[in-house]
Amino acid sequence: MGNPVKICDLVLRDGHQSLLATRMRTDDMLPIAEKMDRVGYWAVEMWGGATFDSAMRFLDEDPWDRLRLLRRAMPNTPFMMLLRGQNVVGYRHYPDDVVERFIVRARTNGIDIFRIFDALNDVRNMAWAMKVAKREGAHVQVALSYTTGPPYSVDYFVNLARQLADLGADSIAIKDMASLITPYTAYELVYRLKKEIGLPVHFHSHTTSGMATAALLKAVEAGADIVDTVISSLSLGPSHSPTESVVAMLQGTKWDTGLDLDLLAEIAEYFAQVRRKYARYESGLLGVDIGVLQYQIPGGMLSNLVSQLRAQKAEHKYREVLQEVPRVRAELGYPPLVTPSSQIVGTQATLNVVLGERYKIVPEEVKNYVRGYYGRPPAPIDPEVKRRVIGDEEPIDCRPADLLPPGMPKAWEEIGSIARSEEDVISYALFPQIARPFLERRARGSDGKEPVAAAIAGMLLHRLEEQARREPPTPPAPSVSPWKTTWRPASGRWTGILEGAGGLR
Repeated sequence: MGNPVKICDLVLRDGHQSLLATRMRTDDMLPIAEKMDRVGYWAVEMWGGATFDSAMRFLDEDPWDRLRLLRRAMPNTPFMMLLRGQNVVGYRHYPDDVVERFIVRARTNGIDIFRIFDALNDVRNMAWAMKVAKREGAHVQVALSYTTGPPYSVDYFVNLARQLADLGADSIAIKDMASLITPYTAYELVYRLKKEIGLPVHFHSHTTSGMATAALLKAVEAGADIVDTVISSLSLGPSHSPTESVVAMLQGTKWDTGLDLDLLAEIAEYFAQVRRKYARYESGLLGVDIGVLQYQIPGGMLSNLVSQLRAQKAEHKYREVLQEVPRVRAELGYPPLVTPSSQIVGTQATLNVVLGERYKIVPEEVKNYVRGYYGRPPAPIDPEVKRRVIGDEEPIDCRPADLLPPGMPKAWEEIGSIARSEEDVISYALFPQIARPFLERRARGSDGKEPVAAAIAGMLLHRLEEQARREPPTPPAPSVSPWKTTWRPASGRWTGILEGAGGLR
């Protein structure tokens, strides 16, 4: 008897988040949507994670529009999103009413499956999101944030899954975000989850360490029902196993997926062309990095870490930062390195290295983590680090969201005058500093291009002025500059007009 494995493709979310710093635009997803809808995927992960704030922050797009447009273009394929429990799609805990309204509107707009996790595997931080998603008729998939270290074992994850099953989970995902799981551990964990918990098991592993495809196959042998892959042209490196390769490896076996390799090849060719458009966001981390077994930085974080160091002109300290990460992680109680704990640990490690003194500066997020505002750490925090970070203050021991007042009334009051929908208010409640300027641009009837052009013009003019202060005034050659410039000796500055930008000054 056959037991076909189901495929969930992550190209529209985790694939470009891991390789292209979450920069793929909706316009580059829609042309291939019809073909993807014909594949017969168990689901496509296309929302959540870092895509929500990145859409507004970097792309000047409404993330809700992406969901609605793709839903219309792919009516036959279930949509999955990654939900960070009480963090929703953000980097801190939000009040219960914000969590609830987000899930309700996400479900209404087209999300079928909510993959819910907590960065600390704190069940208290997942329970409310699970309850609401279940009430709204969605598939509730809980994710075990897999990692290694003193607190963790197969028993640990089986016990965690049991607690989540008791709360009403429909399926269990093993979320190996840092590519740490070995093939035989994957086999043992899947086997025990199937035997002792009895829910469908979904296997997710990044290919950073080079072990993911082997681990995926062992997970399938142990009874995994669903596996995560990414179409080949956005696979491997810190991404995931190639969809076509997995489909081909299982052909002719009892796990045969039944998917059409020719159709998948057409989709792969399309994304190969799209990828070229985003080459400047490539992290360069394309091969196997076995060092991840020590550093444990997840795929989505690696490309962003490189970008951050590059912006600070400290890219040469990349390896030093990686070596500092496990030290900070141990001192903070061995949290799994997944958003937002990966950012918390990664930021502190970066500061420790760049400043040349450990814990010289401690960001507020690290202080709040030590205070317990993100949940209960898996292991005790180093007492000396705790003292340096928060002094004699005692951490809280309740569910962090219990301390938060409702958030939606305040959001309606502050942004309701320019909001067109409840979705706009939710975006503001989650990311006020990003959503407000986005919504204001839209209210002015701008599509975002004019403010972006103005920002570029201002930046170029500033650079010209700085150059003029340092060097004799030599007008730039027209062939290499978009500016029509004039040197004003009396003022000691350039004035310029950016060609093609509507006469911006």
